[in-house]
Amino acid sequence: MALRSASIIMQTALVLFVTFVLEYELPVLAMFGVIVAEFIFNSLWYVYYRRGNVERKSHLVTQLIADVLFLGGLLYFSGGATNAFISLLLIPIAIAAVALPIRGLMFVAISAIATYSFLLWLMPMHVMHGNMEAHFIGMWLNFLLSTVVVAIVVNQMANIINRRELTIAKYREEQLKQERIIALGVASAQVTHDLATPIASLALMFDEIKEDNAIDRGLLGDFEQQLKRCSDKLHAFRQMSEDIKMNKRVTYSCAQVFKQITRHCQLNYPQVEFRFSEQVNQGEITADGSLVPAVVNVINNAVVASNALQSNQVDIASIEVNEQWKLVIRDFGNGFKTEQFAQLGSVPQPSDRGFGMAILLSNASLERLDGKLELTNHQHGGAQVVMTLPLNMVK
Repeated sequence: MALRSASIIMQTALVLFVTFVLEYELPVLAMFGVIVAEFIFNSLWYVYYRRGNVERKSHLVTQLIADVLFLGGLLYFSGGATNAFISLLLIPIAIAAVALPIRGLMFVAISAIATYSFLLWLMPMHVMHGNMEAHFIGMWLNFLLSTVVVAIVVNQMANIINRRELTIAKYREEQLKQERIIALGVASAQVTHDLATPIASLALMFDEIKEDNAIDRGLLGDFEQQLKRCSDKLHAFRQMSEDIKMNKRVTYSCAQVFKQITRHCQLNYPQVEFRFSEQVNQGEITADGSLVPAVVNVINNAVVASNALQSNQVDIASIEVNEQWKLVIRDFGNGFKTEQFAQLGSVPQPSDRGFGMAILLSNASLERLDGKLELTNHQHGGAQVVMTLPLNMVK
């Protein structure tokens, strides 16, 4: 619309210059009628968008075809196909080649060719005499060739630039995500290292406390169990870090992984009512130690979300379909909000539900294993997360 506004000003100035300075005889009223119609058309579109209407590709097609018709009307009243400005019909085609898909580009190109052909057909016979007929037909053929060249070359160049920009944007996004993951990994390793000494000290203190018969043995048993749990978790984290660093991957059966997840849920969330559903689960996947923690992160979020609505129910289903293993986790909370979906792919924001780094790390772990993570809201309420991994092909 800004370009059309500038064009209206230039057209008005040019008509006045040719009429009053060069003293050419032109149908000024008819030409100004076309310019006024173009101004009204542009103003209506401006008001339409100011009211908050969404711009679509079809709108641009309509405006470019209108530009072709307006320019054709001005050319009709100022010499038709003999007018040197007839090459301006290539401008809408160039814009369409950059901004529109192939179908829209074809509509605009066909309308420009049809306009030129119609102007050539309307030329009076006394103009088409001698070599001039061949000259005008040659100009028309030259316009056809120029249209094809502009449409193909400009469109391909625009597509190449768009693909390059998308690739660069994807690379930058991936780089930022990897930087955050590395920073979090460094922090986790530091915390693990710092915890190792206190836990070892607690173990020594516990051995001394056990010798005191005055302390309740049941309390000592609980303390020993929790201390052993901390030590086991610390050892498991170190082992998982080593496996990831060495890119060590192992083949697991889907049933084995699902059983491990089931055991984790029953041990760590005895108050939660888990509904497990297992379908087929005869396939195998290749993964490393980061798989189960990635699943646990999602389950933790599901438990927190369900508890937020005073619900203690979480559904977990294992499905094999189309050579893929899908783990579907559904909570009965409020579901994902629109702004949370908008944050996907950007810097995670803090949340009382844990929607942030946990999801980022789970997604990163699945991507390393050639899998993916899908977040949706269930049609009957709550959030649903689908974790997908490729099954090993049977040779």
